[in-house]
Amino acid sequence: MNTAAPELIPENLRRQFREEGWLVLPGVVPPEHLAMMREVCSEMIAGYDAEMDAAGVTQQGINIKGSRYFIANRHQGTRLPEFIYSDVMEQVCRATLGDNAYLFWEQFVVKGPEKGAKFSWHQDSAYVGTPHRPYITCWVTLDDVSEANGTVYLLPYSRHGTREVVPHKQNPETNDLEGYFGDDPGDPVIVPAGSIACFSSTVLHRSGFNRTPNWRRVYLPQYSAEPLLRPDGKLAAFAEPFIVDGKRVR
Repeated sequence: MNTAAPELIPENLRRQFREEGWLVLPGVVPPEHLAMMREVCSEMIAGYDAEMDAAGVTQQGINIKGSRYFIANRHQGTRLPEFIYSDVMEQVCRATLGDNAYLFWEQFVVKGPEKGAKFSWHQDSAYVGTPHRPYITCWVTLDDVSEANGTVYLLPYSRHGTREVVPHKQNPETNDLEGYFGDDPGDPVIVPAGSIACFSSTVLHRSGFNRTPNWRRVYLPQYSAEPLLRPDGKLAAFAEPFIVDGKRVR
């Protein structure tokens, strides 16, 4: 049953998503969900820090203590599904994907005070490796975001000139995939905590350094209109059904 407020995503924002590939919803995350995601994020960071301390290291994979954390696909056994499968996210999925939505991926992306790294221009679809229908990234702010603390910048389809996946090159220093080398700086997302920037996996985006003395935390669930497969035919990540043939199943 659809119980979210029908005015959450008005027609002008739906049209913007269709035409430009993204929309922004300031301050729509319920306070209890925002508090929960902050709590889970803190617990997971503490867990990684404890593991690094026990091993006598300051880096574990791509996580660097006190600097940056990518905590992916750990929602099972936590309270995160309360938000992942919430009324708000149902509205977002219906407005952007239509009658079918599956959780594909989820992660926390955290930039530490005065240390968080930047990320190059890329399309999320470039990381999948096989042809697929575009999926959506929901960039959920757990803190106020600005250009100073490393917010995301989006390049609308009309300025990029295509909505197709473009060739990407791997940066040998960071291993980031890079897909745009032009002069357009993109549009920065400047919103308070509890906001959602939703963009297609074919929208080019980047993010800057965190130059502030505070943490910049983002939760990032991604949803697809169908299960996404790797080149070997296996699931690329999750394919947890949320909306199937127009019916909410979670």
